[in-house]
Amino acid sequence: MKTPAGVLRITGNGQEITEIHAMKPGEIFDKAAEPDSLVLEAMSQLEEYFRGDRKTFDLPLDFSRGTEFQQKVWKALVNIPYGKTETYAGIAKLAGSPGGCRAAGNAVGANPFLVVVPCHRVIKTDGSIGGFGAGLAAKRALFDVEGIKLCGK
Repeated sequence: MKTPAGVLRITGNGQEITEIHAMKPGEIFDKAAEPDSLVLEAMSQLEEYFRGDRKTFDLPLDFSRGTEFQQKVWKALVNIPYGKTETYAGIAKLAGSPGGCRAAGNAVGANPFLVVVPCHRVIKTDGSIGGFGAGLAAKRALFDVEGIKLCGK
């Protein structure tokens, strides 16, 4: 699926979405199967989000591939409101590990559900943009969709 944040690959198992992945230039994927109704619903909700018509997602997600801590972090990410940001330290605290800023950052980076689990809303404690697995241009595009402005850092 082409989006302002790049090309996204959405996969599911018929019951849950298993991954929303940003494709890298030149990355090849097997498009042999037609998307099932759940993947089509995810695409529809993402289209609504990118048009500015959707602020939250209503999709069943398969968190099982993450560790217990990663799952806590990913669930904390879902609670960051549209158009707002949270720091890595704040996410660590929400996941029950206030001293685990680096571990929280690693879990944020391992998020398998780009956009839907909004890891793009996490910034550094100093207010700067931080990193993003799909690239900073994609993170800035998502900030633009949500009207997020950083204070010049």
